[in-house]
Amino acid sequence: MSAATVPAVIRHPYGLPMGTVRGFMSVLICSFFWIFLLLPDVTDPTKLTVPLGHFFLLTLVFMAFASHPIPHDPGHIEFLPWLMRVIFVGGSVAVVGFVAYTDSHRLTTRLTPNPSDIGQWPVLLATLSGGFAVGLFLRFILGRNGDLFQTLRAWAGVIAILLLVAETIFQFLIRPNIEGPLSVEGLKVWEGVLVAIVAAYFGTRA
Repeated sequence: MSAATVPAVIRHPYGLPMGTVRGFMSVLICSFFWIFLLLPDVTDPTKLTVPLGHFFLLTLVFMAFASHPIPHDPGHIEFLPWLMRVIFVGGSVAVVGFVAYTDSHRLTTRLTPNPSDIGQWPVLLATLSGGFAVGLFLRFILGRNGDLFQTLRAWAGVIAILLLVAETIFQFLIRPNIEGPLSVEGLKVWEGVLVAIVAAYFGTRA
């Protein structure tokens, strides 16, 4: 008698429906732009430019919007992934519309990358592509339903969310209060790590 095949147990990060974590990350990515647009004017406009890496992160948001949640466990509340989409899409439309109505000039000035950062785009593109490729490669090698892969994917999700939260806190609460110049190379490394890890998580779910 042949042994019965035991179906693989699929564990989504945090026990949430598929697509919820990507949706939450998309909210964090978009909310960074919301805060930048809604901040009042300052004396030095150069302090209110979005770091170039966040424009690369924004490309991942389109992937989260294009993906379709697939229900695996009947007990899960499947409206959560769609709720996240409503939040980051609706929030973006509301903020852009409000700023365009009250101060349209702010949209162009604050959403234009700092010219000194433009030269960084090849490195950021490489970190985005590399992180995404690593996530895909691990899924291919370890198997989508493998225990090790699912554990690594969950940890990547935890780390990516913590980094996105830390980036928001740093840029809006810590950096404005730092006196003196910051290490440009250090900021570039931090930005590359942030983009790579977030992209790696999206790669595991592609």
